[in-house]
Amino acid sequence: MLKGRSEQCHRQPDASGDEDGEGGDEREDEQPTGRHRAQRYPRYDLLMTSPRFDYASRLARARAAMEERGVDALLLSVGPDLPYLTGYEAMPLERLTMFAVTAEDAVLVVPQLEAPRVEPGPFETRPWGELEDPVRLVAGIVGGARSVLIGDHTWATFVLSLQEALPEARFGPAGELMASLRVRKEPAEVDLLRQAAQAADRVLARLAEVDMAARTEREVARLVAEWTVEEGHDVDTFKIVAAGPNAASPHHEPTDRVIERGDVVIVDFGGRLGGYCSDTTRTFVVGDPTPEQEEVHAVVLAAQRAAAQAVRPGAIPAEIDAAARRVIGEAGYGEYFIHRTGHGIGLEVHEHPYIIETNSQPVEPGMAFSIEPGIYLPGRFGVRIEDIVVVTDDGVEILNDSDRSLVQIG
Repeated sequence: MLKGRSEQCHRQPDASGDEDGEGGDEREDEQPTGRHRAQRYPRYDLLMTSPRFDYASRLARARAAMEERGVDALLLSVGPDLPYLTGYEAMPLERLTMFAVTAEDAVLVVPQLEAPRVEPGPFETRPWGELEDPVRLVAGIVGGARSVLIGDHTWATFVLSLQEALPEARFGPAGELMASLRVRKEPAEVDLLRQAAQAADRVLARLAEVDMAARTEREVARLVAEWTVEEGHDVDTFKIVAAGPNAASPHHEPTDRVIERGDVVIVDFGGRLGGYCSDTTRTFVVGDPTPEQEEVHAVVLAAQRAAAQAVRPGAIPAEIDAAARRVIGEAGYGEYFIHRTGHGIGLEVHEHPYIIETNSQPVEPGMAFSIEPGIYLPGRFGVRIEDIVVVTDDGVEILNDSDRSLVQIG
């Protein structure tokens, strides 16, 4: 997935526009049976991160990072940083949930009606009732803090209220500090990313058996969403199905366009498993490919392999990006590679590190990110191939293992 901002793996409406995923006219012969049948959208509490993590150690690292930066208080609300430190994922509501961390205290301020969902951890849970002011409660916890970092996903109305309640404090975004903690994945996190990638591979294996001709992009997107859950994810989070000229638009939204023979079809999708994201892209062709389609696909595949081979501890993201860009440029398609080579992945589908020519921060063991070069020929077709990789002590592990060839369907 290529979106240029960091975003959590949220549940999204079905491609038909129906939030419950029941709309549309799926073919009867494609309905799930036996072991493939699964609840499409599980309860929200199933999306919480796994209790296997050492939250006390994570909290200690957060405090050390605060001390290093001269930060008196860390305030985290909705978004992935909160579950990373507590194991609790707040619903994005008008009722404030906030984790307040100082050198002495760690307090999760949570609406009373949500408190039963909080699992015990290395922090105090302080529920607040409907007639209480949670902003005043948070302000009382952090006391005379002068330097305050606040979570990047915090609603603006709460930020403004906290600034008013703490007039002597200097506020800043917590994103850089939290990214420094989250960017190197623990072994248990890598294992969940690996499981999510393998589940995505199983979806692609099923998709390779589908004759897409005469189906709409939306119909194929519905199958992808359904199979994403059936093959092991807790929830599907996004799906791009772009056929023919639409494949030249990297962020195309599935439409009612009917897929035709001769079309190149890009399928880019992901889900969330145990709180951690998958994200993979493969390119298909309906019927026999043209020589040009085969050539462009071969160039993208060579670029993807070159970038993956450049990954090792100490490698510079700009160099990894350049490895892919060099192959595409030398083949004469440089102007049609219009996005960065990759993005980090974890609790969010897009997070640090970003594999782009402006990033000179060396990669380290435990960092996970996508490798996804592409070529997009306006008005004609496009090709993208995407895998998730993890930096190891001596090289790289590629988590995806599905067919990367130009798969012919129909």
